[in-house]
Amino acid sequence: MSTVIRIENIHRSFLDGSGNELHVLSGISAEVRENQTLSIVGSSGSGKSTLLHLIGGLDRPTSGRILFQGDNIFDFDSDALSTWRNRNVGFVFQSHHLLPDFTALENVLLPGMIAGMSKSEATKRAEELLDQVDLMKRKSHKPGQLSGGEQQRIAIARALLNSPDIILADEPTGNLDQKTGTRVSTVLKEACRNQGASLIMVTHNLVLAGEMDLQMVLKDGMLKSAG
Repeated sequence: MSTVIRIENIHRSFLDGSGNELHVLSGISAEVRENQTLSIVGSSGSGKSTLLHLIGGLDRPTSGRILFQGDNIFDFDSDALSTWRNRNVGFVFQSHHLLPDFTALENVLLPGMIAGMSKSEATKRAEELLDQVDLMKRKSHKPGQLSGGEQQRIAIARALLNSPDIILADEPTGNLDQKTGTRVSTVLKEACRNQGASLIMVTHNLVLAGEMDLQMVLKDGMLKSAG
């Protein structure tokens, strides 16, 4: 299997309210191969979400590189980076980020429209994914009419719409009860397998983390194998 994402010596620091430099990530290196799953666990404030945002090009490192299929994503200009995110990366966040005035179907098809799909093509693709996550019967419902687990499954379908190479999931089951969280995590993993996408998941759920192909721990700014 070829390498999809390679993280090379990533550092990220911020200035606190007093102007002092706070080192969050201190030389992170890792790689994820095609159709591989990786979990990252760590205490609150350890930098897990920061790392995920860097991998997805939502933030820039203080130093280091993130290579997608050999290309450093931080060499892209802002337009190229946005296009890369839309076409190659799917995001699943804890808080869903669904548009409240849009139906489930409209929320799912939106990334396809942004990518230049025709409405009919995007709709067909969205309906296929809604069927995959067992929510076709809810396609005309708006987020406020859906349960938390249903909203998260809608978010998973949306993340997969453009057949991305990699899915980044930030605490995707964090706001759900155990039973619903287990169902959502199963849908996410199966969807990635079916699509051939790699998955990087940040989670506090040690059981869920242990189900990934690779398990790593982020502590003191360093990423280490959980094994």
